[in-house]
Amino acid sequence: MREKLRQRMRRARYIFYQETLFDYREHLWTFLGSFVGIGLLGWLNSQFLSPHDNLFLIASFGASSVLIYGIINSPLAQPRNLLGGHLVSAVVGVTVQQVLPHPMWLAAALAVSLSIVLMQITRTLHPPGGATALMAVIGSEKLKAMGYLYVLCPVFSGVLILFLVAIVFNNATSHRSYPANKSWFKFWQRRYPH
Repeated sequence: MREKLRQRMRRARYIFYQETLFDYREHLWTFLGSFVGIGLLGWLNSQFLSPHDNLFLIASFGASSVLIYGIINSPLAQPRNLLGGHLVSAVVGVTVQQVLPHPMWLAAALAVSLSIVLMQITRTLHPPGGATALMAVIGSEKLKAMGYLYVLCPVFSGVLILFLVAIVFNNATSHRSYPANKSWFKFWQRRYPH
């Protein structure tokens, strides 16, 4: 009986991530980072837009938050993927929406599929990018009327805010480090010394 229980426990360890089971510090920093990131975007939205316009808050930011605050060492959560994936996808989504807005089902499928392939080609694969492309096609008329401004605001500005919050909260303690590869930071320090 005991041996069977031990075997089941070993299998459970393979199925579940060990870090998500007991590391309450990780949960705390994940919560704080995502709360501040999404909260800041929501606050900006409430300050500059009417209650019915949610231009700063797009659904793909929620999915990005899972990656950049919860799975910070994932290749899909790194700055190149976060920024590049959203920007590539936003450009693709707006382009498809302007060139082929109807039928919507075709435009939606084309925008998502092209954004995935272009993210693969540019090595910026970020799964929430597919939702960013889709939003450009199926969003409100006000969002569609923005055209390529959608790429700058809300996409670029929102992703930049989420990224800066991730830098602060994911490096606030010694047991978390984001991004996984700090070579971009060394490049920045060489280029712009204090």
